[in-house]
Amino acid sequence: MPAPLLALDHVSKRFGSTLALSDMSLDLFPGEVHAIVGENGAGKSTMIKVMTGIHQPTEGRVLIEGMPKTVSGTQAARELGIAAIYQEPMVFPDLDVAENIFISEVGGGWFQNKAKQRRDARALIERIGMDLDVDRAASGLTLAEQQAVEIARALSQDVRVLIMDEPTASLSAHEAEQLRRIARQLAADGVSVVYISHRLEEIFEVADRVTVIRDGEHISTRLIGETNTETMIAEMVGREVGNYFAKAQSHARDEVILSVDGLSLEGVFENISFDLKRGEVLAFAGLIGARRTDVALSLFGIEPASTGTVTYKGEPLAITSPRQAMDAGIAYVSEDRRKLGLAMPMAIRANISLATLSGFLSKLGLIDRPKEAEAAHRFRERLNIRTPDVETEVGMLSGGNQQKVMLAKWLNMNPDLLIFDEPTRGIDVGAKAEVHDLIRTFVKEGGAAIVISSDLPEVLAMGDRILVMREGQQMAILDHEEANQERIMALATGQGEQEKAA
Repeated sequence: MPAPLLALDHVSKRFGSTLALSDMSLDLFPGEVHAIVGENGAGKSTMIKVMTGIHQPTEGRVLIEGMPKTVSGTQAARELGIAAIYQEPMVFPDLDVAENIFISEVGGGWFQNKAKQRRDARALIERIGMDLDVDRAASGLTLAEQQAVEIARALSQDVRVLIMDEPTASLSAHEAEQLRRIARQLAADGVSVVYISHRLEEIFEVADRVTVIRDGEHISTRLIGETNTETMIAEMVGREVGNYFAKAQSHARDEVILSVDGLSLEGVFENISFDLKRGEVLAFAGLIGARRTDVALSLFGIEPASTGTVTYKGEPLAITSPRQAMDAGIAYVSEDRRKLGLAMPMAIRANISLATLSGFLSKLGLIDRPKEAEAAHRFRERLNIRTPDVETEVGMLSGGNQQKVMLAKWLNMNPDLLIFDEPTRGIDVGAKAEVHDLIRTFVKEGGAAIVISSDLPEVLAMGDRILVMREGQQMAILDHEEANQERIMALATGQGEQEKAA
């Protein structure tokens, strides 16, 4: 094989007394897609930051084509041909596509050759196989298009090592496949692509080799054909998780807790109709832009529907505000825990009491912190929130533990209906299995759940029934026994015939 473009040679990284990376060695070769997998907190982010010069190794060396190099920062990394793109793209919305690609030249005044800039931008976009107008404003781009712009920007700077960190976490299945195709094309052109993802099924579609890390240590590196999902999961978590997308027994009862008939919001979605029973999980499937979240926000009173009826616990209910929904026993677990679900600088204790703060006030109207702490300790044990102290800032927790804190916040109000929007986005397989178990326990105890997910294996595992949407339209409601990935995708893409709601 050719010499590695980049190698970590027995790299360790300490932050005070915390050892984030321990004796890590890794080789990245030209022309390969090298996947890196591990639980949240395994050290993947620290590894990326060492590669891109944000962090300097405490011990060990970074080698570029076999020579030790000090990567002193992101600019130095770019000069060496090392770049990274992340789950949330960094584009400038007020600039067009070409200006975003050549952002380092923006502001060059008369010395800019804008015609050449646009020709070069078109060539770069064509190289990665995208159909994108380079004069289009970035503010109107989809997430997948924004990531394509970032890749084109990296190519314009002669990237040799491209790190893709959870690039498909917020994308539809079709958009994710586009991005994987781009990764494979870049590797075919001689780029070393580092691909980090919690979606293990896509690792087998895109990677040539896969490295598993756990607790900051290198566990294994194998050719993709020499491993399987079960082996990777066992190495990632250090224990057998089992089939974390296995379908559990249904706990649906006869009582209909929520009945939705002809729910519509002008210009957004229309004629959504379904019944939801106690003990049941109704999964919402569809591509990005299907308006699944908009239906959930309507049911939670954030964007009330314009027409249609909702019957809740046998009584008509016109939900016009989140407070009204909460008072009725409806909770909404947002897909964006950092912006909409949690107060990151606040303690676990304070976050868990947020939705029910009035229940933690003393007679003088002050917050009863011992009562808050008691509730937080109870949920820490119940949900297995991994933290030594409920006074820990939520922002210091891993993604999976943040998700559990957000769930604890809503469980604390004893809801009858929980709406989960992308409940396992951006968390590792061990945490996914735990979140799935928590949802199943909730419905087994008599609750009802709506689960919105872009992950089809998760939809099939969690849903007793599956409501498929496309561009604001309800395409079908499928029983679990009749649902499969092919049928769901056919309906979600408009290839399947719209069916009468069940």
